[in-house]
Amino acid sequence: MKALRASVVAVLLAVLAMLAHAEDVLYLYIWNTYLSEDTVQRFEVQCRCRLKQDFYSDNEEMLAKLEAGAIGYDLIVPTGNAVETLLRKNALRPLDKSKLPNLKNVKAEFHDPWYDPGMRYAVPYATTVTLLGYNATRLAELGLPTDSWALIFEPRHLEKLKGKVTVLNSQRELMAAAMKYLGYSVQENDPARWDEAKRLILRAKPYWATFSNSTYIKDLAIGNIWVAHGYSSDMFRAQQDAQEAKRPFTIGFRTPKEGAVLAVDSFVLHKSGRRPDLAHQFIQFMLEGANAADVSSLIGAGNPNAAAMPYIPPEIAGNPGIFPPPDDLRRLEMLRDFDPKTRRLLSRMWTEIKVR
Repeated sequence: MKALRASVVAVLLAVLAMLAHAEDVLYLYIWNTYLSEDTVQRFEVQCRCRLKQDFYSDNEEMLAKLEAGAIGYDLIVPTGNAVETLLRKNALRPLDKSKLPNLKNVKAEFHDPWYDPGMRYAVPYATTVTLLGYNATRLAELGLPTDSWALIFEPRHLEKLKGKVTVLNSQRELMAAAMKYLGYSVQENDPARWDEAKRLILRAKPYWATFSNSTYIKDLAIGNIWVAHGYSSDMFRAQQDAQEAKRPFTIGFRTPKEGAVLAVDSFVLHKSGRRPDLAHQFIQFMLEGANAADVSSLIGAGNPNAAAMPYIPPEIAGNPGIFPPPDDLRRLEMLRDFDPKTRRLLSRMWTEIKVR
């Protein structure tokens, strides 16, 4: 009888242990392709937990989902202006820096961002530039420039590219490109200047193939499109895919001379998350140099982690489209949140752009 009771107790303990382990799940809401499977597996082994990911392709998509009532995400990876929005909504937990000794690895220029002074809520993870990717072989044959937003906005160029251009399906990103081309700041609040940007976009729209946040990677890599407005990390992926497939052309990408948008994506803890302990473990893990380097080495993102740089291949670390040199950095701006009146104005303009 004692042996039977001992056996029953052992089984119950095993079941309880399994249930406890099953509850050790970290819920992460992150940009698609932003985390390698190898990194996920290493973290799961270290924390003895599971990492469950949901994906988004645009900050507005992520914010809309949260606004609609989505809860339970322990960690999210928003861009600076979306961090600003989440802080305004009182949606984030402050960091417990005592659990994050690897914060020392963050480069000095990222220690005090405008959207999170003192790095109290957000830990920088990766940077991207919104720029032009292009089929370098085709554009050289056509004699078209690759260093200006004119490539996607001017009919004199677009006449040679009709149906071969995609632009981001993002109100802020596309209108920011138009504003930079017109010589204005992406934070401009003069309605007349935004209207000028809208008219520039509408003039170019008939020449574009589509608005796309993700399909342009494959389409650029296989030659279906020749020019894409998108993220530097996506252009790097398209470039690598074309090389691996031995396509008869090369993919290039560069920051337009008029300037562009720089995005810093950061880990933040959402208040609805149930496991801030696991969230801190994951951030600490991702701040280690070798782990932080993955996002650059695998998908071509820029990196705000100084300890990561020795692990990043030189051809990536030296690529100006990924790690902009000082002259390019001076022409880059981060998107910031707007006041409600400006947001409504831009939403109306965006609706008009999409339906016309």
